[in-house]
Order: sequence, then structure tokens, then C-alpha cells
Amino acid sequence: MQYRKLGKTDLNVSTLSFGASPLGNVFDETNEAEGLRAVHAAIDQGINFFDVAPFYGATLAEKRLGKALKTKRNSIFLATKCCRYGNGVFDFSYERVMRSIDESLTRLQVDYVDLLQVHDIEFGDKNQVLTEAIPAALKIKEMGKARYVGFSGLPVRYLAQIAREVDVDTVLSWGHYTLLADEINDELVPLSQEKGFGLMNAAPLMQRVLSDAPVPAWQSSPKAVKEMQPKLLALCQEYGLALSEVALQYAVSHPVIATTIVGMSEQRQVEQNLRALQITIPEELLKRIETLVAPVKNQLWFEGKPENNLPKSSLPHE
Repeated sequence: MQYRKLGKTDLNVSTLSFGASPLGNVFDETNEAEGLRAVHAAIDQGINFFDVAPFYGATLAEKRLGKALKTKRNSIFLATKCCRYGNGVFDFSYERVMRSIDESLTRLQVDYVDLLQVHDIEFGDKNQVLTEAIPAALKIKEMGKARYVGFSGLPVRYLAQIAREVDVDTVLSWGHYTLLADEINDELVPLSQEKGFGLMNAAPLMQRVLSDAPVPAWQSSPKAVKEMQPKLLALCQEYGLALSEVALQYAVSHPVIATTIVGMSEQRQVEQNLRALQITIPEELLKRIETLVAPVKNQLWFEGKPENNLPKSSLPHE
């Protein structure tokens, strides 16, 4: 396992991180005992960063991860989130953030988290995010309940816009550095280097589009993007490789992104993801993938408030 420093923090995080959302039955029903085995297998093989949120499974993921980490707390770095609590349930108020951390600490059975993130900021009012949610998270850091503070979201250009206006330790972008998208490079990557915050990438398998598993019915990619799955599967098979392994290796290889978060809930998934770190992607295969996906590259979907999804030409550049 390789490790990278997470921005200006003192956290040296594994380049592959454990996304705990599947522990909350987000994709399929997860057996709790198997989920615990997956967590322990990940730790035993060098994964040291675990990312969860109250939203995942309506707090179930936090509870299960808390059980799994009972005897392992000092072996890992733990991140959770605040402000998103259910489908369509958001609260970016100062008071809710202050309550949220105590609830999460109880479920996780810990005294502090290493990172608290304001979750999916595109769903909040920008002013409230800047004047309540992030200041509350920073107060929690001051209180010692979180060592570091950051935020997450889907519209990568909005993440950059907010990161220009606040000083946080980390930014978590999802869906914008995969075999199907590289928009993270336009603004957020150079900004992370300029300001020194740790940059994280999640969903490198694009919610199973870049795997051999069935794409969930709720997955929001355009039809043409989803239709890439069987074509990419066949192409990777020509080279004796699994699509998920190619997708993960590609994402983890980004030189500036500190860690790539992948959802896991079974020991076999942990082992498959670790194998992906060992493969070499043939240059010819990468070129063929680039050609294949070019017509649908960077075609993501809309989430959050319309004013937080500004087109590229509307955002300020420095």
C-alpha cells in the first residue's frame, strides 16, 4: 500500500480508502458480520482511511462501522459528514451541525473523528454553507471533536468556487475523476496545489457503471453513459483485465489526489480492490478506452440547487 500526505494535515492516508456507504445497504443488503470482516481485512492490508456519513443507510453505516472499529480506532483515520440526513433531508444550520457531530460520535463509538465534512454542499444555500455550516465545523475542530474539516459535493466547479472563499483542510469530489470524467483537473486540482488543501476523489467506479455489477436503478448518468458498461467490459476482457480493476487503478494513479474512496462491504471486494492496485494498464488499452468514451466524456448529471451548478464559462478563474 502506498500513502500520501492529505494536504497540510498530518494524516498520511492510504491511496485506496474504504467507503463505508455500502455498510448502510445503499447498494444491496449487506450482511453485518461480513461487513465487519471487510473492515478488518482492509485494515490488515494497509487501508487506513475510512469515510462514512449519517446519510448512508439512515445512520446504519455509521453504527456498523463503529462496531467494526471498536478495537481498531488507533489503527485508522476516520471521516464522517454532516448536513445530509436522508433523501431530500438537508440541514446546513450551525445548530444542527453542532448536534450532528455528537450523534455521529455516539454511533461510531469514538471521542473524535479525524475529519468532519460538510456533505454535498450543492444542496445548501451558499450563504448558509459559508456562514453557518463551515463555521460550525471549524468550531467543532476547535473543540477537539474533529481534527480537520472539509466539504464534499458533486459539481466540481462549485467545489472550487467555495474552496476559494474558505480555508478548510480537505475537499472531497466525487464522480469527476474516472475513466468517464476528468473535469477535476480543470480547476480543483491546481487550486488544491495553490491553497494546500487535501484533495480526495470518490466513486471511481461511477456507482457501478465502471464495474461488472448491475447499475442501480437510481443511478443518474445519461443513458449513453450507462450503455458504455458492456462495451468497456468487453474491451478490458480482451486484455484479460476486469473493468473495475482498470477503473480503480486509473483513478488511484492521479499524482495530486491524495486518496481514492471506494465503497466496500465484503472481504472479496476488499481483496479485488487491492489487486487492482497491482495491475499495469497497457497504454494501448487506455488509448482505446479514451477513444470509446470520448462521445460521452464528462457527461454527468445535475444535483443540488441550480445556482450551484454554474457552467464552466460562468465561474471566476484565477
